[in-house]
Amino acid sequence: MERLAMHATSLTRYAWLSIAAALATIVLKGVAWWLTGSVGLLSDAIESFVNLAGALMALGMLTLAALPADTEHAYGYGKAEYFSSAFEGFLILLAALSIGYASIVRMLDPQPLEAVEVGLLVSMAASIINFATARTLMKVGREHDSITLEADAQHLMTDVWTSAGVIVGVALVWATGWLWLDPAIALLVAVNILWTGWHLMRRSAAGLMDASLPADKLAQLETLLAVYRQQGLAFHALRTRQAGSRTFVIVHVLVPGYWTVQQGHDWAERIEEEIRHCLPNAHVTTHLEPLEDPVSLIDQDLDRPLPGNSDSC
Repeated sequence: MERLAMHATSLTRYAWLSIAAALATIVLKGVAWWLTGSVGLLSDAIESFVNLAGALMALGMLTLAALPADTEHAYGYGKAEYFSSAFEGFLILLAALSIGYASIVRMLDPQPLEAVEVGLLVSMAASIINFATARTLMKVGREHDSITLEADAQHLMTDVWTSAGVIVGVALVWATGWLWLDPAIALLVAVNILWTGWHLMRRSAAGLMDASLPADKLAQLETLLAVYRQQGLAFHALRTRQAGSRTFVIVHVLVPGYWTVQQGHDWAERIEEEIRHCLPNAHVTTHLEPLEDPVSLIDQDLDRPLPGNSDSC
């Protein structure tokens, strides 16, 4: 557990990277909007404020996730990361509504753009910063199964594509004189941001609801267990869940009833070690049962049925 806490702590420096990138892009995009008066560039700048808020939340939740388990939180604080991604998704939804409102107002009252060339160059510089930061966060997030860093990276990458669309739109307005293009593109930006926010909140909810591991990781587990089935063992009641960067696996191991406790324990230890090798940062719990006993098959479901004449405790 101490090793996991140190691992989570090391991830906080990437949240600081995201904060620095958000501050830089806020300044650059704000300057671009101030120079041009483009509502499209304004929408881009607003999203950078969301980036900053999300990065600050990510820092707080990664710091909380790094705390070791205690008597009140025996499974640690890994789920704190889902609060970060859900919060960022909520902020994205608010940003989308703000951008949509500003776009509609500008459609009703079109305004000419100014200093477009300089504004676009400044906006492009901000996009390059976001792109480099997003690639770094995504790489680290996937390597360490951190939904917080992945969410931040996805948001930043969405910001990159959003900025690209805004830049193209502003350039078209400048070239054609069609002022309606600027707010129209800002509306498209709002829809794109809305979709990203919904996706992040949905994924966060799945984590908080203890959804099973993705299909590819479950397939890895089944491949591992299949090797032991060929050696006469059996398995059931496999349950998995993800809590931030921590994975939890529970499985019942059925062994020959004539084995000693030591034999069954040795095989269970071997299986647990291989699962942890297959799924880094996994907490594995096994339960030994005899193959020949019909009672072993009763508890395959989550809730084991109570005997009919049992009294409540």
